[in-house]
Amino acid sequence: MITGTTKLLGVIGYPVEHSLSPLMHNAALTKMNLDFVYLPLPIAPENLATAIAGLACIGLQGFNVTIPHKQTIIPMLSEISDLARDVGAVNTVVRRKDGWWGTNTDVAGFISPLQTTHQGDWSDARAIILGYGGAARAVVVGCIQLGIKQIHVVGRNLSKLTDFLHSWQNLPITVNLQVHSWDDLSRILPQGDLLVNTTPVGMYPHIDASPLSAAEMMLLRENTIVYDLIYTPNPTKFLSLAQARGMVAIDGLSMLIQQGVAALKIWLERDDIPVEVMGEVLRQHLFA
Repeated sequence: MITGTTKLLGVIGYPVEHSLSPLMHNAALTKMNLDFVYLPLPIAPENLATAIAGLACIGLQGFNVTIPHKQTIIPMLSEISDLARDVGAVNTVVRRKDGWWGTNTDVAGFISPLQTTHQGDWSDARAIILGYGGAARAVVVGCIQLGIKQIHVVGRNLSKLTDFLHSWQNLPITVNLQVHSWDDLSRILPQGDLLVNTTPVGMYPHIDASPLSAAEMMLLRENTIVYDLIYTPNPTKFLSLAQARGMVAIDGLSMLIQQGVAALKIWLERDDIPVEVMGEVLRQHLFA
């Protein structure tokens, strides 16, 4: 029930109608019996600076950031975390006394399912990342946090691959990163312990597409963990090919939920977030 004392959270983006964040966050807030509401806030790029000032004026407690604002919002914040600096993107903002503070919970969202799946040492592991966009940056930082030995990024545009590689050089983190063209896949895939798709290939409505063919998936070792950041359809063709070989497959819904959990922990300064409730409401919405 919304009253005169209800505190506000939200997500900014353009468009934002597709966001599942209001569903899962409001389910969690209701379960926790908190006087909060989480709203979708469509903000066009040309209105971003004005909107950020306005959100402070109305007392918004915090908000998520989605496309196309994850990078452009950074100069408008008072401070960002070291993690957000390394990723080069902000997806979670909280109001502090001295202004807006931004961070990135996509990394925590990416890592959490992997830590559940494999609780051992990652230091000898090799990760293969398909794609070189913003999501790939969060995955690279997540792999660094896990302590993964080698990170291989694969893409089709050599110029963009080179730019991606160079973008890490002036950051105060150690990155054992190599980039490869798509033609190198047959050589790289047999070395992988973790394979992550950060491309949109296979996303609804293109449900019969996969970034790798069945023949290419056969090059992987059977103990390779296969992770797709896409969550609709569920499973994707990419993950179906992995499951057919008996591999551990992780879908993007797990990452979506866990990055939301991490954001709620920041805003509410609490750790008792009802993860199961958030997952259940999303699964009912997507797959019922």
